[in-house]
Amino acid sequence: MLHPVNVTAEYPEKLSRGILILRTLFGWLYVGIPHGVCLFGYGIAVLVVIIIAWFAVLFTGKYPKGLFDFVVGYIRWSTRVSGYFLFLTDKYPPFSNKE
Repeated sequence: MLHPVNVTAEYPEKLSRGILILRTLFGWLYVGIPHGVCLFGYGIAVLVVIIIAWFAVLFTGKYPKGLFDFVVGYIRWSTRVSGYFLFLTDKYPPFSNKE
């Protein structure tokens, strides 16, 4: 059965202790501020897009592909940032809404 959402996180055999300490102490500074500012603005745009998409679905019965991709991109980006903050990976999250 295909699921509408697939989230994968590979188990890291070894994580960097130095990066763990830096992220614990300064993660909010070098990840939280730049990604937070970008995601905040993106989130406001997503809210507007969701409202527009709601009316599009109401009147046409279809979710416009471009609007759908825009919202999915936001969810991808915010999930990668959350995974980094939750110490699931040492890979710095990219400033991108692509896979």
